Amino acid sequence: MESDDEPTRPGMSGIRVPIVVSHDQWLNARLQLLGEEKHVMRLRDELSLKRRALPWEEVEKSYVFAGANGRESLAQLFAGHSQLIVYHFMFAPEWQAGCKACSFWADSFNGSDVHLARRDVSFVAISRAPLYKLLAYRKRMGWQFKWVSSGNSDFNYDYGVSFHREDIESGRTNWNYRPQSPENSDVTGISVFFKNAHGRLFHSYSCFQRGIDMMNAAYQYLDLTPKGRDELSDRPTMDWVRRRDEYAG
Repeated sequence: MESDDEPTRPGMSGIRVPIVVSHDQWLNARLQLLGEEKHVMRLRDELSLKRRALPWEEVEKSYVFAGANGRESLAQLFAGHSQLIVYHFMFAPEWQAGCKACSFWADSFNGSDVHLARRDVSFVAISRAPLYKLLAYRKRMGWQFKWVSSGNSDFNYDYGVSFHREDIESGRTNWNYRPQSPENSDVTGISVFFKNAHGRLFHSYSCFQRGIDMMNAAYQYLDLTPKGRDELSDRPTMDWVRRRDEYAG
């Protein structure tokens, strides 16, 4: 539905303003969309069931991380729970600040660890940058979630979120389960692990690229608005995003 007498508003990425209708007409259109929304939700529930039914692979390597409490193994990151969610935060050792997109996501998951723990889940962010950089950046951003460094292990490489420069340049990288080369040595992602009663560790799930989209609360709110995310196709889609302390005004 488009208005013939209203031009496209600036900043709306070419989306024309819908016509204005009576409440009854609006309600009818809204109920039609509600049916589609419920269908998508049911599909999402089915997808979640299939995700939980995926087979697992055993973690065969011993990984050690540097944290605020000293050196910790992957098993210790479970912190008494049977499930562990890892947010692979883009922060290469030579960088002076964490990725701005990951920082955007972190503003959504900061504080979630308290609630996740009530469902037998430990949450931790992991990056290759040295611990002192991670802790300084966390303080700058005002976050509280646990963050450890994997810089002295193969963890990031083994779970598909870090790549050697020579592999990127030669096109030998496999990112998000297909051959493609990232722009940076480090990318973002989420991985899930399980620890059984005997202490054996298993990898159950990982996702990358738009697979982590639903974890960004700000994006989900923007999707409800008339402008949506308003990310123009003729520029990098997240060009507008800044670290929370870098927005003007």
